[in-house]
Amino acid sequence: MTQTTEPAELIPEPRQGRRTPRARRASRIHRAWFVAAVTFVTIIGAAAFRSLPGLLIDPLNDEFHWSRGTIGLAVSINLALYGLTAPFAAALMDRFGIRRVVAVALVVIAFGSGLTVWMDSAWQLLLCWGLLVGLGSGSMALAFAATVTNRWFTARRGLVTGILTAASASGQLIFLPVLSWIVEKHDWRPAAVTVALAALAVVPFVWLLLRDHPADVGLKPYGSQEFVPKPPPVTGAARRTVGVLAKAARTGPFWLLAGTFAICGASTNGLVQTHFVPAAHDHGMKITTAASLLAVIGVFDVVGTIASGWFTDRFDARRLLAVYYALRGISLLFLPMLLMETVHPPMIFFIVFYGLDWVATVPPTLALCREQYGDDSAIVFGWVLASHQVGAALVAFLGGLARDTFGSYDVVWYASGALCAAAALMALVIRSGDQPKALPVSS
Repeated sequence: MTQTTEPAELIPEPRQGRRTPRARRASRIHRAWFVAAVTFVTIIGAAAFRSLPGLLIDPLNDEFHWSRGTIGLAVSINLALYGLTAPFAAALMDRFGIRRVVAVALVVIAFGSGLTVWMDSAWQLLLCWGLLVGLGSGSMALAFAATVTNRWFTARRGLVTGILTAASASGQLIFLPVLSWIVEKHDWRPAAVTVALAALAVVPFVWLLLRDHPADVGLKPYGSQEFVPKPPPVTGAARRTVGVLAKAARTGPFWLLAGTFAICGASTNGLVQTHFVPAAHDHGMKITTAASLLAVIGVFDVVGTIASGWFTDRFDARRLLAVYYALRGISLLFLPMLLMETVHPPMIFFIVFYGLDWVATVPPTLALCREQYGDDSAIVFGWVLASHQVGAALVAFLGGLARDTFGSYDVVWYASGALCAAAALMALVIRSGDQPKALPVSS
């Protein structure tokens, strides 16, 4: 085997009064942080489409007289595909590279969102917003953040995971108030066009600035003591993705992680993100006011998720998950009593409290996947994320169906609170020590 010496390690004799190349390099910020920054901006731009579904329920119901259950079905398809596409996208990134997969995904999102302005039938909503945007967004899912973190970072992985997860909330913070104002003042179509343009605007950043691997620029991963050669492209992405699932499914921790994360999706994306605005509107609150509250959740989600990443580097991920789910369940049980026409201090307290917990579950869940499944952790996390989105999809549909049936969302809030309590118990029984080896891959 031939030993390879990095060009960065060849240090000429320093001249008097000058710093060596090593010293200059040590003083610079590692390229991994710039890659993380581009990833952060990319996820922010893609988050625009995630801000829109909850704002469309009432306008589409008023214009086309589609039931909330029908509109919720389109959102359900979107959320389910968002999750089911993620593990395959992680494998495709191993085959074709992060940059290509993410750029194509953004174009698909823009195409699907833009086509909705001409729709006049419910099946077109299912096709554009459900299928196309769902497939595109699935390739931009948290598996993207997991792949970037695994390749570019050895140290500070929990913190970086928290920062990249928070990017989605930051996008919500930026776009939700703007989109709600556009929907209220100018109809829902300009809002859909805004989402399409936001996704397209990120494509040049991805193509020009994102790099697939530290070896592409002759660097070690951040925190690594050794240079890591770029692995060759991995063929058979679909076969590998299914094979990883088959192996992980034979272990208990996978089902516990998938079950807890399904409840996470049900109590966040499926419930609050999709139905909070129409539920608040049922109580007389203006759509722009409700959307602004949802955006404030995004503000505190950034704080909570980054803090969760910091905690994950230092504390037992299982106990963190149990605490997060228990607190979330308690907050949801109180929400039906807080919804009113105006914003009042108890509602503000809920928004802050719930926001800190919104996706704080991601860093410890990803850490447990990494602990249990090693080199296959990004793909396993993609499947765990699929369960998250299946849970979200079910509640997005059932929440709308419950509103059509009972005339209120109350039963959905209470049921979600109970599910969070179950998730807290499940997190505590996840065992350590089951560490399957990475699956062999075909070349």
